[in-house]
Amino acid sequence: MMKPLLALCSFLLLISATALAATPGEVPVGGTLREARLNGLTVPPAKLSSFRGKPLIINVWASWCAPCRAEMASLDKLAKRSRGKAFKVIGISTDDYPEKAYDFLERAGIGFENFIDAKLELENMLGADRLPLTLLIDAQGKVLAKHYGARDWDSSESRLMIAKAFGIQP
Repeated sequence: MMKPLLALCSFLLLISATALAATPGEVPVGGTLREARLNGLTVPPAKLSSFRGKPLIINVWASWCAPCRAEMASLDKLAKRSRGKAFKVIGISTDDYPEKAYDFLERAGIGFENFIDAKLELENMLGADRLPLTLLIDAQGKVLAKHYGARDWDSSESRLMIAKAFGIQP
């Protein structure tokens, strides 16, 4: 009697921990992103739905996050390589102070569109409980993948993974 009860308790604890791991309102892999207003940081405000019709790479970052800063140049190279034809790359800063995020982008020479998420709406919807987070979104707004941690996004390995996810030529 004790072993089944212990197993049940362990199972319930595991389910509870998993449920708590998600951010409030998080859209999981396989889910479709809801409409959201994007507050412009380097560009005018936009709606998330304005990016539908083409695959989208969303990078969630902060200027105080060293791994975020480390991968930003490779995201910029990836965005320049694609030129928005096969997919679009955008950034969403979670900085509390927009001027710090903007200053970082200026100093680093980052050219792709960046927005700011001061109210945590996007941070929660995207599941950014740790940074950096990069999401691959299909043309209809469906979340195909979430990648936590820094990586070289312009490497041949990353470009191949992106091409495979989006069903495009590498």
